[in-house]
Amino acid sequence: MITNQNRAEVLAQALPYIRKYHGKTVVVKYGGNAMKSETLKEQVMEDIVLLSKVGLRVVLVHGGGPELSEMMQKLGKKPQFINGLRVTDQETIDIAEMVLAGRINKSLVNLLQVKGGLAVGLSGMDARLITAKIRDPQYGFVGDVTGVNPEIINDLLDQGYIPVVSTLGCDEEGNTYNINGDTAAGQIAGAIGAERMIMMTDISGVLRDKDNPDTLIKELTLNEAADLMEEGVIKDGMIPKVQCCVDAVNAGVKAVVIIDGTIPHAILMEILTDEGAGTMIREEHTPEYLERNGL
Repeated sequence: MITNQNRAEVLAQALPYIRKYHGKTVVVKYGGNAMKSETLKEQVMEDIVLLSKVGLRVVLVHGGGPELSEMMQKLGKKPQFINGLRVTDQETIDIAEMVLAGRINKSLVNLLQVKGGLAVGLSGMDARLITAKIRDPQYGFVGDVTGVNPEIINDLLDQGYIPVVSTLGCDEEGNTYNINGDTAAGQIAGAIGAERMIMMTDISGVLRDKDNPDTLIKELTLNEAADLMEEGVIKDGMIPKVQCCVDAVNAGVKAVVIIDGTIPHAILMEILTDEGAGTMIREEHTPEYLERNGL
C-alpha cells in the first residue's frame, strides 16, 4: 500500500525537476506501436496533462501506422511497403488523412480534455505547419519536410493549450503528403526551440546488446551515436530512429530521449527523476553525467 507520506515524498522529490522544466517546451512523439493499449494510452494522456498543469509547454506529435494499415484492410486495400516505406497513392493518402488527422488526432484531443487538459488538434496542413516535397515517385505521396511554421504551435502554447499534431504535410500546390512521424516531430521540436523531445515507442532505447535489456545505454553524444552506427551496434530499424534524434539535436533541440512508451508513466520517469528512462542523445554529455560515471 502507498501511504500518504509516500505520496508526499514522491511529490517533494519531483519539485526540483518541476522547477527545472517550468515554462520549457517538451515535444512528445507518440508512436503508433506505443498506442496499442487503451489503458496505457489513458496513462500517457494523464501524464501529459500533469506536466502541462505544473507549467511545462507540451506538444504531442502522434503517428498511427498500425491503425492506418488496419483501416486500409477494412476498406479492401492491401498496404504495400518498399524499403520499409508505405507506398502512398491517392487513395491511401485520403485514408491517411481520415485516420491520422481525423480519428486518431481527435480521439487524443478528446482524451486529453477528459483528463483535465486543454488540447487543440492540428495536422501539418493547418497554417502550413509542415511544408513538404515528394520524396520519390515510387513511394507516391510520401514527403520530406522542407519547412516548419512554428507560429501556430507557439500561439497555442502561449494560451495554455496542448497542441496535438498529426504528421501530414502539404506543398505549394496543395498536395498532401504522409510524413515520417519521428522526422516531423524532430523538425517541429527544432523549430520551436524545444528543451527536450521524447520519442515514445515500443523499445527501451539503444542497447549495446540487442538481446540483453541490461545493456541499455543511458546517454549518447552525437559523436558516440555516429560511432555506434558505424560499429554496427545501432543497426536495422534503430538506425533511422537514432538518425532522427541526431537530426533533431542538430535542428536545435537540446536533448532527445528514446523511451519505451509501453511502460506505465515512462514520461514522468524521464522528466521527473534522476535516472530517467531510455536513451538520451545530446550534443555533449552533461556535467552530472560525467560526474556520475567518473569521466
